[in-house]
Amino acid sequence: MTLQIGIAGAGIGGLSAAALLAADGHRVTLFDQFARPAPVGSGLVVQPVGMAVLDAMGAGRMTRDLGQRLDRMAGDEATSGRRVLDVRYGQTPERQGLGIHRAALFDAIHRAAIRAGVEITPEHRATGRDGRYLHFGARREGPFDFIVDACGAGSPLSPLTARALPYGAVWATVPWPEDSRLPRDHLSQRYRRADRMLGVLPVGSMPSNPGQPLAAIFYSLPVAHHPDWLDQDFEDWRKAATDLWPAFGPYLGWIEGHAAFTFASYSHGTLRRPWDSGIAHIGDAAHRASPQLGQGANMALLDARALQLALRQARGDEALRLYAGARRWHVRAYQTMSAAFTPQYQSDSRVLPVLRDRVLAPMAGIWPVTRVLTRLVCGDLVPPMPALTPRRGKACVRAV
Repeated sequence: MTLQIGIAGAGIGGLSAAALLAADGHRVTLFDQFARPAPVGSGLVVQPVGMAVLDAMGAGRMTRDLGQRLDRMAGDEATSGRRVLDVRYGQTPERQGLGIHRAALFDAIHRAAIRAGVEITPEHRATGRDGRYLHFGARREGPFDFIVDACGAGSPLSPLTARALPYGAVWATVPWPEDSRLPRDHLSQRYRRADRMLGVLPVGSMPSNPGQPLAAIFYSLPVAHHPDWLDQDFEDWRKAATDLWPAFGPYLGWIEGHAAFTFASYSHGTLRRPWDSGIAHIGDAAHRASPQLGQGANMALLDARALQLALRQARGDEALRLYAGARRWHVRAYQTMSAAFTPQYQSDSRVLPVLRDRVLAPMAGIWPVTRVLTRLVCGDLVPPMPALTPRRGKACVRAV
């Protein structure tokens, strides 16, 4: 049975849901607020569970070609020089992360959506919903058999009220310096206690220039201090950042001022029921967290895949109940772990960094904690959607 499906929001989650559902033969209309759908943000990490979804929609090969394989996440404390984060991925390609620029990932999924026959309607900013209809200011579109809310944080269709987190980050994308001492297959970070974090994420290359490797660089700071950072002389900040982490200096050589950076703030919250009659909420419209575990885009991909699999087994609200039930425990587990880990790396606490450095970091090098951390970053410490893919262990990734 072919369904008429309306999707609001052409981010990673909305595009993925559109590509997957259209590939199953449904008539999908994707609405986006911009004149031309485009990504927002800098670099991200696609984990093994996310790659399985991209493979299912036919976007995996292009994603791998443009991205940079990651074998490890590593971080040092600036004052002591102590290694306080050391998480290794698995030994096989299907158990490794992939750093990629959001624009490159967007392009791969966008191509998959076009191939699947998705109708993309630009310049339509969703403002509300009335039963089977979507509202765009004075206009409305529909009727749809059901609606997917992929509008992201601040969605006008979602009842989620999230808690703003006190820390955010400024991001920029730069060419990978030839004189860099950092490994190109690591996400590298340096911390000053928990109130400052600098990071370098290899993100592969862009479709327009596949020969130029890139890095996403970021600097964590309290949200309330962002105006002060903008007022600070940029050269003074550049020197302070380089003093804190000399290996960071070559990446700042491409930057001329504050305008090269984009500020990102974060929030935390989860809908207890990510659906209502005729509508499913996915991605940030359903659950939001800090990027500390590197799971944001992957959670949206998993939501899209779960929705596709649920509609293969049921119709109407029964399919939406199945979607929500399949994702419930994975979402709750990772939201809980994000809430627990984030203050250790982004907070004003003086106690948590000591606990992190002197207790948790040494434990992380002991089996079986090492294996647990590997599965944590891979995204399948908890099965992503057990009700729809009931196999466990490494097979969870392949079954997604």
